Amino acid sequence: MRRSTDASLPAAVRALLRALRRQRPLRAGSLLVTVFGDAIAPRGGAATLGSLIRLCAPFGVGERLVRTSAARLAQLGWFATRRAGRRSEYRLTAGGRQRFREATRQIYGRGPPAGAESAWTLLVLPARGAVSATLRTELRWRGFGAIQPRLWAHPALEDEASLARLARAHGALLLRATGAATTERRLVARGWSLRELTLRYRRFLRRFGAVERALSRGAVPSRTAFIVRTLLVHEYRKIHLQDPQLPARLLPSPWVGGRAFDLAARLYARLYRPAERYLGEHGRRLRRPLPPAALGARYRFGNAPRRPRVRGTRR
Repeated sequence: MRRSTDASLPAAVRALLRALRRQRPLRAGSLLVTVFGDAIAPRGGAATLGSLIRLCAPFGVGERLVRTSAARLAQLGWFATRRAGRRSEYRLTAGGRQRFREATRQIYGRGPPAGAESAWTLLVLPARGAVSATLRTELRWRGFGAIQPRLWAHPALEDEASLARLARAHGALLLRATGAATTERRLVARGWSLRELTLRYRRFLRRFGAVERALSRGAVPSRTAFIVRTLLVHEYRKIHLQDPQLPARLLPSPWVGGRAFDLAARLYARLYRPAERYLGEHGRRLRRPLPPAALGARYRFGNAPRRPRVRGTRR
């Protein structure tokens, strides 16, 4: 069944699906997070398990994997469940909503403005005790770089309250610092591999540039739009969440991450409406269809709403 439906997709899209399905292990939980964050969270943050199974099917993620992944995310406190007879619904918990809000701000945002202040956030971990893998993952997810095993740094600080709670939970010190340009560059060299990040952004540009060209003519079918939009966000977020969002003064010029953002913005704007039609057809709550997406979802990646034309004005 999947092969016949895949045949209708452009070759560039089929190549993306093959690359995803070849991944071993196939990280179904990561894909489910992408689907939930991009498609379900803006539509009320709840969907039936059957909906999630249908929405993950085009990517080669079977029913058993979806069930296992959803149950694991519920155990981690991201989801809560509700049942009606034999059917079940997964919805975001308060903690899950907060987590998705933080990720949404980071994934779909362009990054710090060109004139961002020269200030750093330093997190100093306790001298004793092992640094847990969970904490390291959390700090990397937030864009921190490890200057030393117990000294982590970030060139900005957007969510101070959340980070302060994290610091208290681990007995860490949270500091603010400024430094000369040479010091900042040394921090960047120690904490992050911009070379690896650059290679990943370039691979993203090659793959999705080919997709953009393939979809440049005519209307995009709703199933194709949903598949491409999901893959776009899935692949972009895996790179972008490892991007420390350094100010322009600390990046190579021109910075390839800016080109990747612009490509993601163009494709997302083109795919948004047909992908939403697909979601409306295949996504449900326990007792009703999914509600329409929140208005702000349409303008992700900085896609500003079009201003209505006013009669009598010249453009």
